[in-house]
Amino acid sequence: MTDRMKVNGVLLLLLCLGSALSAVIATPQTCPANLEAKCNDASSDDWEGEFFPGIPKIKYEGPASKNPLSYKWYNAEEEILGKKMKDWFRFSVAFWHTFRGTGADPFGAPTKSWPWEDGTNSVAMAKRRMRAHFEFMNKLGVELWCFHDRDIAPDGKTIAEANANLDEVVAVAKKLQEGSKIKPLWGTSQLFMHSRYMHGAATSSEVGVYAYAAAQVKKAMEVTHYLGGENYVFWGGREGYQTLLNTDMEKELDHLARFLQAAVNYKKKIGFNGTLLIEPKPQEPTKHQYDWDAATAFAFLQKYGLVGEFKLNIECNHATLSGHSCHHELETARINGLLGNIDANTGDPQIGWDTDQFLTDIAEATLVMLSVVRNGGLAPGGFNFDAKLRRESTDVEDLFIAHISGMDTLARGLRNVAKLIEDGSLDELVRKRYSSFDSEIGALIEAGKADFETLEKKAMEWGEPSVASGKQELAEMIFQSAL
Repeated sequence: MTDRMKVNGVLLLLLCLGSALSAVIATPQTCPANLEAKCNDASSDDWEGEFFPGIPKIKYEGPASKNPLSYKWYNAEEEILGKKMKDWFRFSVAFWHTFRGTGADPFGAPTKSWPWEDGTNSVAMAKRRMRAHFEFMNKLGVELWCFHDRDIAPDGKTIAEANANLDEVVAVAKKLQEGSKIKPLWGTSQLFMHSRYMHGAATSSEVGVYAYAAAQVKKAMEVTHYLGGENYVFWGGREGYQTLLNTDMEKELDHLARFLQAAVNYKKKIGFNGTLLIEPKPQEPTKHQYDWDAATAFAFLQKYGLVGEFKLNIECNHATLSGHSCHHELETARINGLLGNIDANTGDPQIGWDTDQFLTDIAEATLVMLSVVRNGGLAPGGFNFDAKLRRESTDVEDLFIAHISGMDTLARGLRNVAKLIEDGSLDELVRKRYSSFDSEIGALIEAGKADFETLEKKAMEWGEPSVASGKQELAEMIFQSAL
């Protein structure tokens, strides 16, 4: 072999090696994002690995499908009752349960440790977790998400440090949102876990806590606005009391109203056009929370002149704890013009606390969708899966299966409502039940023009009134026939 041939051979070898190296560099990381994988740091901005390498993008396959990683009833683009299914629901992933849920309960330690977690609550871990979250939403086909400030970023020793941590993680979320339709359905502040909030936040007996809570809400509202969020939620988990013996209820309610008014003022100041939502809950962790149910929250808003500034985020499990059905709470909110959002979950009637289970009861889902359809939808609100895996469900795959099941259940509910409306029997039954008010005197009553003298004259003229059957069993039969 001549020297020239040797040189050409070496050059060819170097060229091949260079091409191979370029291909390796250009190929995105596809290894699983667990701590043992030899991948780049998932918290870095240029990392392109997969957190769910064994999970495909979830697609609609129809009711006959046996694939657990597919939609059987939820077909996002299908039009029902004049809207696409995705627009009726506006499904949202709850960051705190899906990515911060550990499986712990009041009697047991955590049972879950996802492969990408390193056991810390560092900013780097928060960034890594945010990337997992966006991959999850992309594969699930969901465009909205909800968060508490302290779920997505670690707290700090000072407000300034906490805000800096939040800014750093939010910058990652903002970048991940680019080029996609993903954005927050709503944000909120975690004003219940830290010991400073043991007496409440806006209802705390300590003015320093009140001010701290205001600063935290201010920042969380700014972040929600920056990310394009459409709503902001107030859940007063500790806005209540354990005993009235040491509580000035009037003062606390007044303070809470002033806090919420300040939030309204700041929302307008920064140009945030999102809806402010109050989430009723009767108790747990406090003995009595001031936003006990939809009716109580409405009365509070009326008293303090806040109607028109707030709507309600109804959670089905909270309805159960307040002694109501979810349907009752939704209808109470709806008829008062307050239905803004739904936390889609359910509880267990045999367990006395807020279990946050995924909704899988088709009958309940149908009742929920009856209210949503009557409301004309929920936008700019939606359905947020404030629900968590059971303590014993520990596979990454279970995160997808739970959401698919919840989405399919509500989709079946919507399809059932369409059947009920098309059939018309239930609406006709209700119409006939109140048909006596279609009379002349009935019209006067509903117009507020029937005085007692007029009604007394009619009562004497008619004599003993006849009372028709309520037809409850027929109503239930019609309803069940649609399921």
